[in-house]
Amino acid sequence: MTTSHYIAGRWVEGQGSDCISVNDPALGQPFAELMAASVAQVDLAVAAAREALPTWKQVSANERAAYLRGFAEQLGQRREALINLQMRNNGKPRHEAEIDLDDAIATFAYYADLAEQLPERNREVALAAPGFTARTRLEPVGVVGLIVPWNFPLVTSAWKLAPALAAGCTVVLKPSEVTPLIEQAYGQIADTLGLPAGVLNIVNGKAETGAALSSHSGLDKLSFTGSNSVGSQVMRSASAQCRPVTLELGGKSAIVVFDDCDVDQAVEWIVAGITWNAGQMCSATSRLLVHDGIADALLPRLQQALETLRVGNPLTEEVDMGPLTSQAQWLKVASYFATAREEGLQCLAGGKALDRDGWFVSPTLYADVPVDSRLWNEEIFGPVLCARRFSTEADAITEANDSRFGLVATVCSADLERAERVADALEVGHVWINSVQAVFVETSWGGTKGSGIGRELGPWGLSGYLSVKHVTRCLG
Repeated sequence: MTTSHYIAGRWVEGQGSDCISVNDPALGQPFAELMAASVAQVDLAVAAAREALPTWKQVSANERAAYLRGFAEQLGQRREALINLQMRNNGKPRHEAEIDLDDAIATFAYYADLAEQLPERNREVALAAPGFTARTRLEPVGVVGLIVPWNFPLVTSAWKLAPALAAGCTVVLKPSEVTPLIEQAYGQIADTLGLPAGVLNIVNGKAETGAALSSHSGLDKLSFTGSNSVGSQVMRSASAQCRPVTLELGGKSAIVVFDDCDVDQAVEWIVAGITWNAGQMCSATSRLLVHDGIADALLPRLQQALETLRVGNPLTEEVDMGPLTSQAQWLKVASYFATAREEGLQCLAGGKALDRDGWFVSPTLYADVPVDSRLWNEEIFGPVLCARRFSTEADAITEANDSRFGLVATVCSADLERAERVADALEVGHVWINSVQAVFVETSWGGTKGSGIGRELGPWGLSGYLSVKHVTRCLG
């Protein structure tokens, strides 16, 4: 595992000072090691991307689309190996790992289609003034740095890599040091497809590597997904270069349940929103707002559902929820359990780490959580759900919007007119109505307030990697 960096079309050994230990979170034990890239190797990767850019951006849209379809096909051919690696390094249950892979495949296929439509977007512009013509030209923004998180590796990188390549950009990708292995598949696929050297570069490392990439003067754009604390550092680096950024950051999202809901159906949506990926997702609906009229029926059923979830090692057991992905995250979630006890919160389910090997915690439910509680306001990134009651629709909207984040929300109601009205009033980037968190590549992803800048997926994801040029000509 030493040749872990893909630079200028070649696999090279890391020359950095950090040794990255890759862990199986269900056992709490390492199963691989690799050396981080050095700052000099980050320089080489950016230089390779810069050198490849003039030729790559002239490659026809149809050729770029063919490469993207090749990525989709090759991911499918590596299906079982990638699913197993997700289960082993992330702790994802098999059904979640399968959905992640399908999402990545769909993303490359979708942006292959959009790439083929790019020539249609270079079009004439109607002018009111006589004697001039004008046309719009869409060009790749240039060399982009992509920094992706550990909770959805392969997926988040596909959301960035596919539109960047479709637009004609060249790329330096930095995976998370927690899950550095699965993105190696993209370098292997690039080799298989004969992607021109330097179009895709992959550098692994910890904070030093990420800082070297985010502050690099050779980038034209940076796209980052991760925590708000690191995102603010990335933004500062970008401001020094006057460089555009896309930031997909944290969330503390609400799920609003009205009293006309079927209780069993509502429980299903609530459980999915907080336990998928063991709650380690920026979109986790970790604030439950439940109407007074249904709370007494719903909360006991929700408690039972959480207590009966099968939690275990996805490689050896049939499970509903796996472990937390890292020891650091396990310690963080455990600290919030301690805070809940200090605050005197009413725990209906869970509230503890599990007494077994690995980084497991119990799915947790706290009831009647006050709005000034740390658990109500802070992103925990674990399967920890806080519930409050509301009396009116207006109260529900006010409490849902009372957050420094604005990523997603879910509305549960049999009154579809009301559900749509509430969805329109919520200050977030994506709302589900009577659904689990189904994410489609054709829709956008991103948030308001502290949840980030810009959008990924859909045509908006491609637009983030395109620069608009207008050419105006005098006819006289």
